[in-house]
Amino acid sequence: MNAPEDSNRTGTRERIPAVALKLFAEKGYDATSMREIAEQLNMTKAALYYHFDSKEDIVRVLVAGLLEQIVELVDWARTQQRGPDLRMEVLSRWHDIMQARGLALFRFAVANNRVFKEAGPDKLSMTRHLADLYDILTPTDATVEDRLRIRLALMSMNMAGIAANTIDASDDEILSAARKIASELMPRDLDHDSGVDG
Repeated sequence: MNAPEDSNRTGTRERIPAVALKLFAEKGYDATSMREIAEQLNMTKAALYYHFDSKEDIVRVLVAGLLEQIVELVDWARTQQRGPDLRMEVLSRWHDIMQARGLALFRFAVANNRVFKEAGPDKLSMTRHLADLYDILTPTDATVEDRLRIRLALMSMNMAGIAANTIDASDDEILSAARKIASELMPRDLDHDSGVDG
């Protein structure tokens, strides 16, 4: 197989989850068929099955991609100097994750909890990585209020799509507003912010 064919197959495999997620949001997961996903991509059902065995397989890839981005963010944050600049940069990067596909995936998880649980990573893995991120952003002597503010700031962007379900606004507008709210929630001047994990 030559390089252009490999590139086309890779590009197609990357497009399929995005198109499927859009259809799941529009029609509902159960109401969306593999045939409809294939049609939306202008491919045969056989070509779609070449890349993915089922809708659950597509969801697994979507969730694995989100988890990979979260792990990368945690690993990066772990190497940075602690403090308000790091908290604000993590918020910015979290916004980018949500904007890329995260917001749609969190909506999907709420609407299709069973499917998400069955196809997604084990809940403990996701929870552990988020707990690591919270710990990195939170000084050991932070008050309960500040600890909660840090968690709520990040969670506010996850939940924005659900909270704004009946608001007539684009995802970009919703995430922009959520980012502003998250920035206001995030404590900036915690004592003893310092250090990098070794």
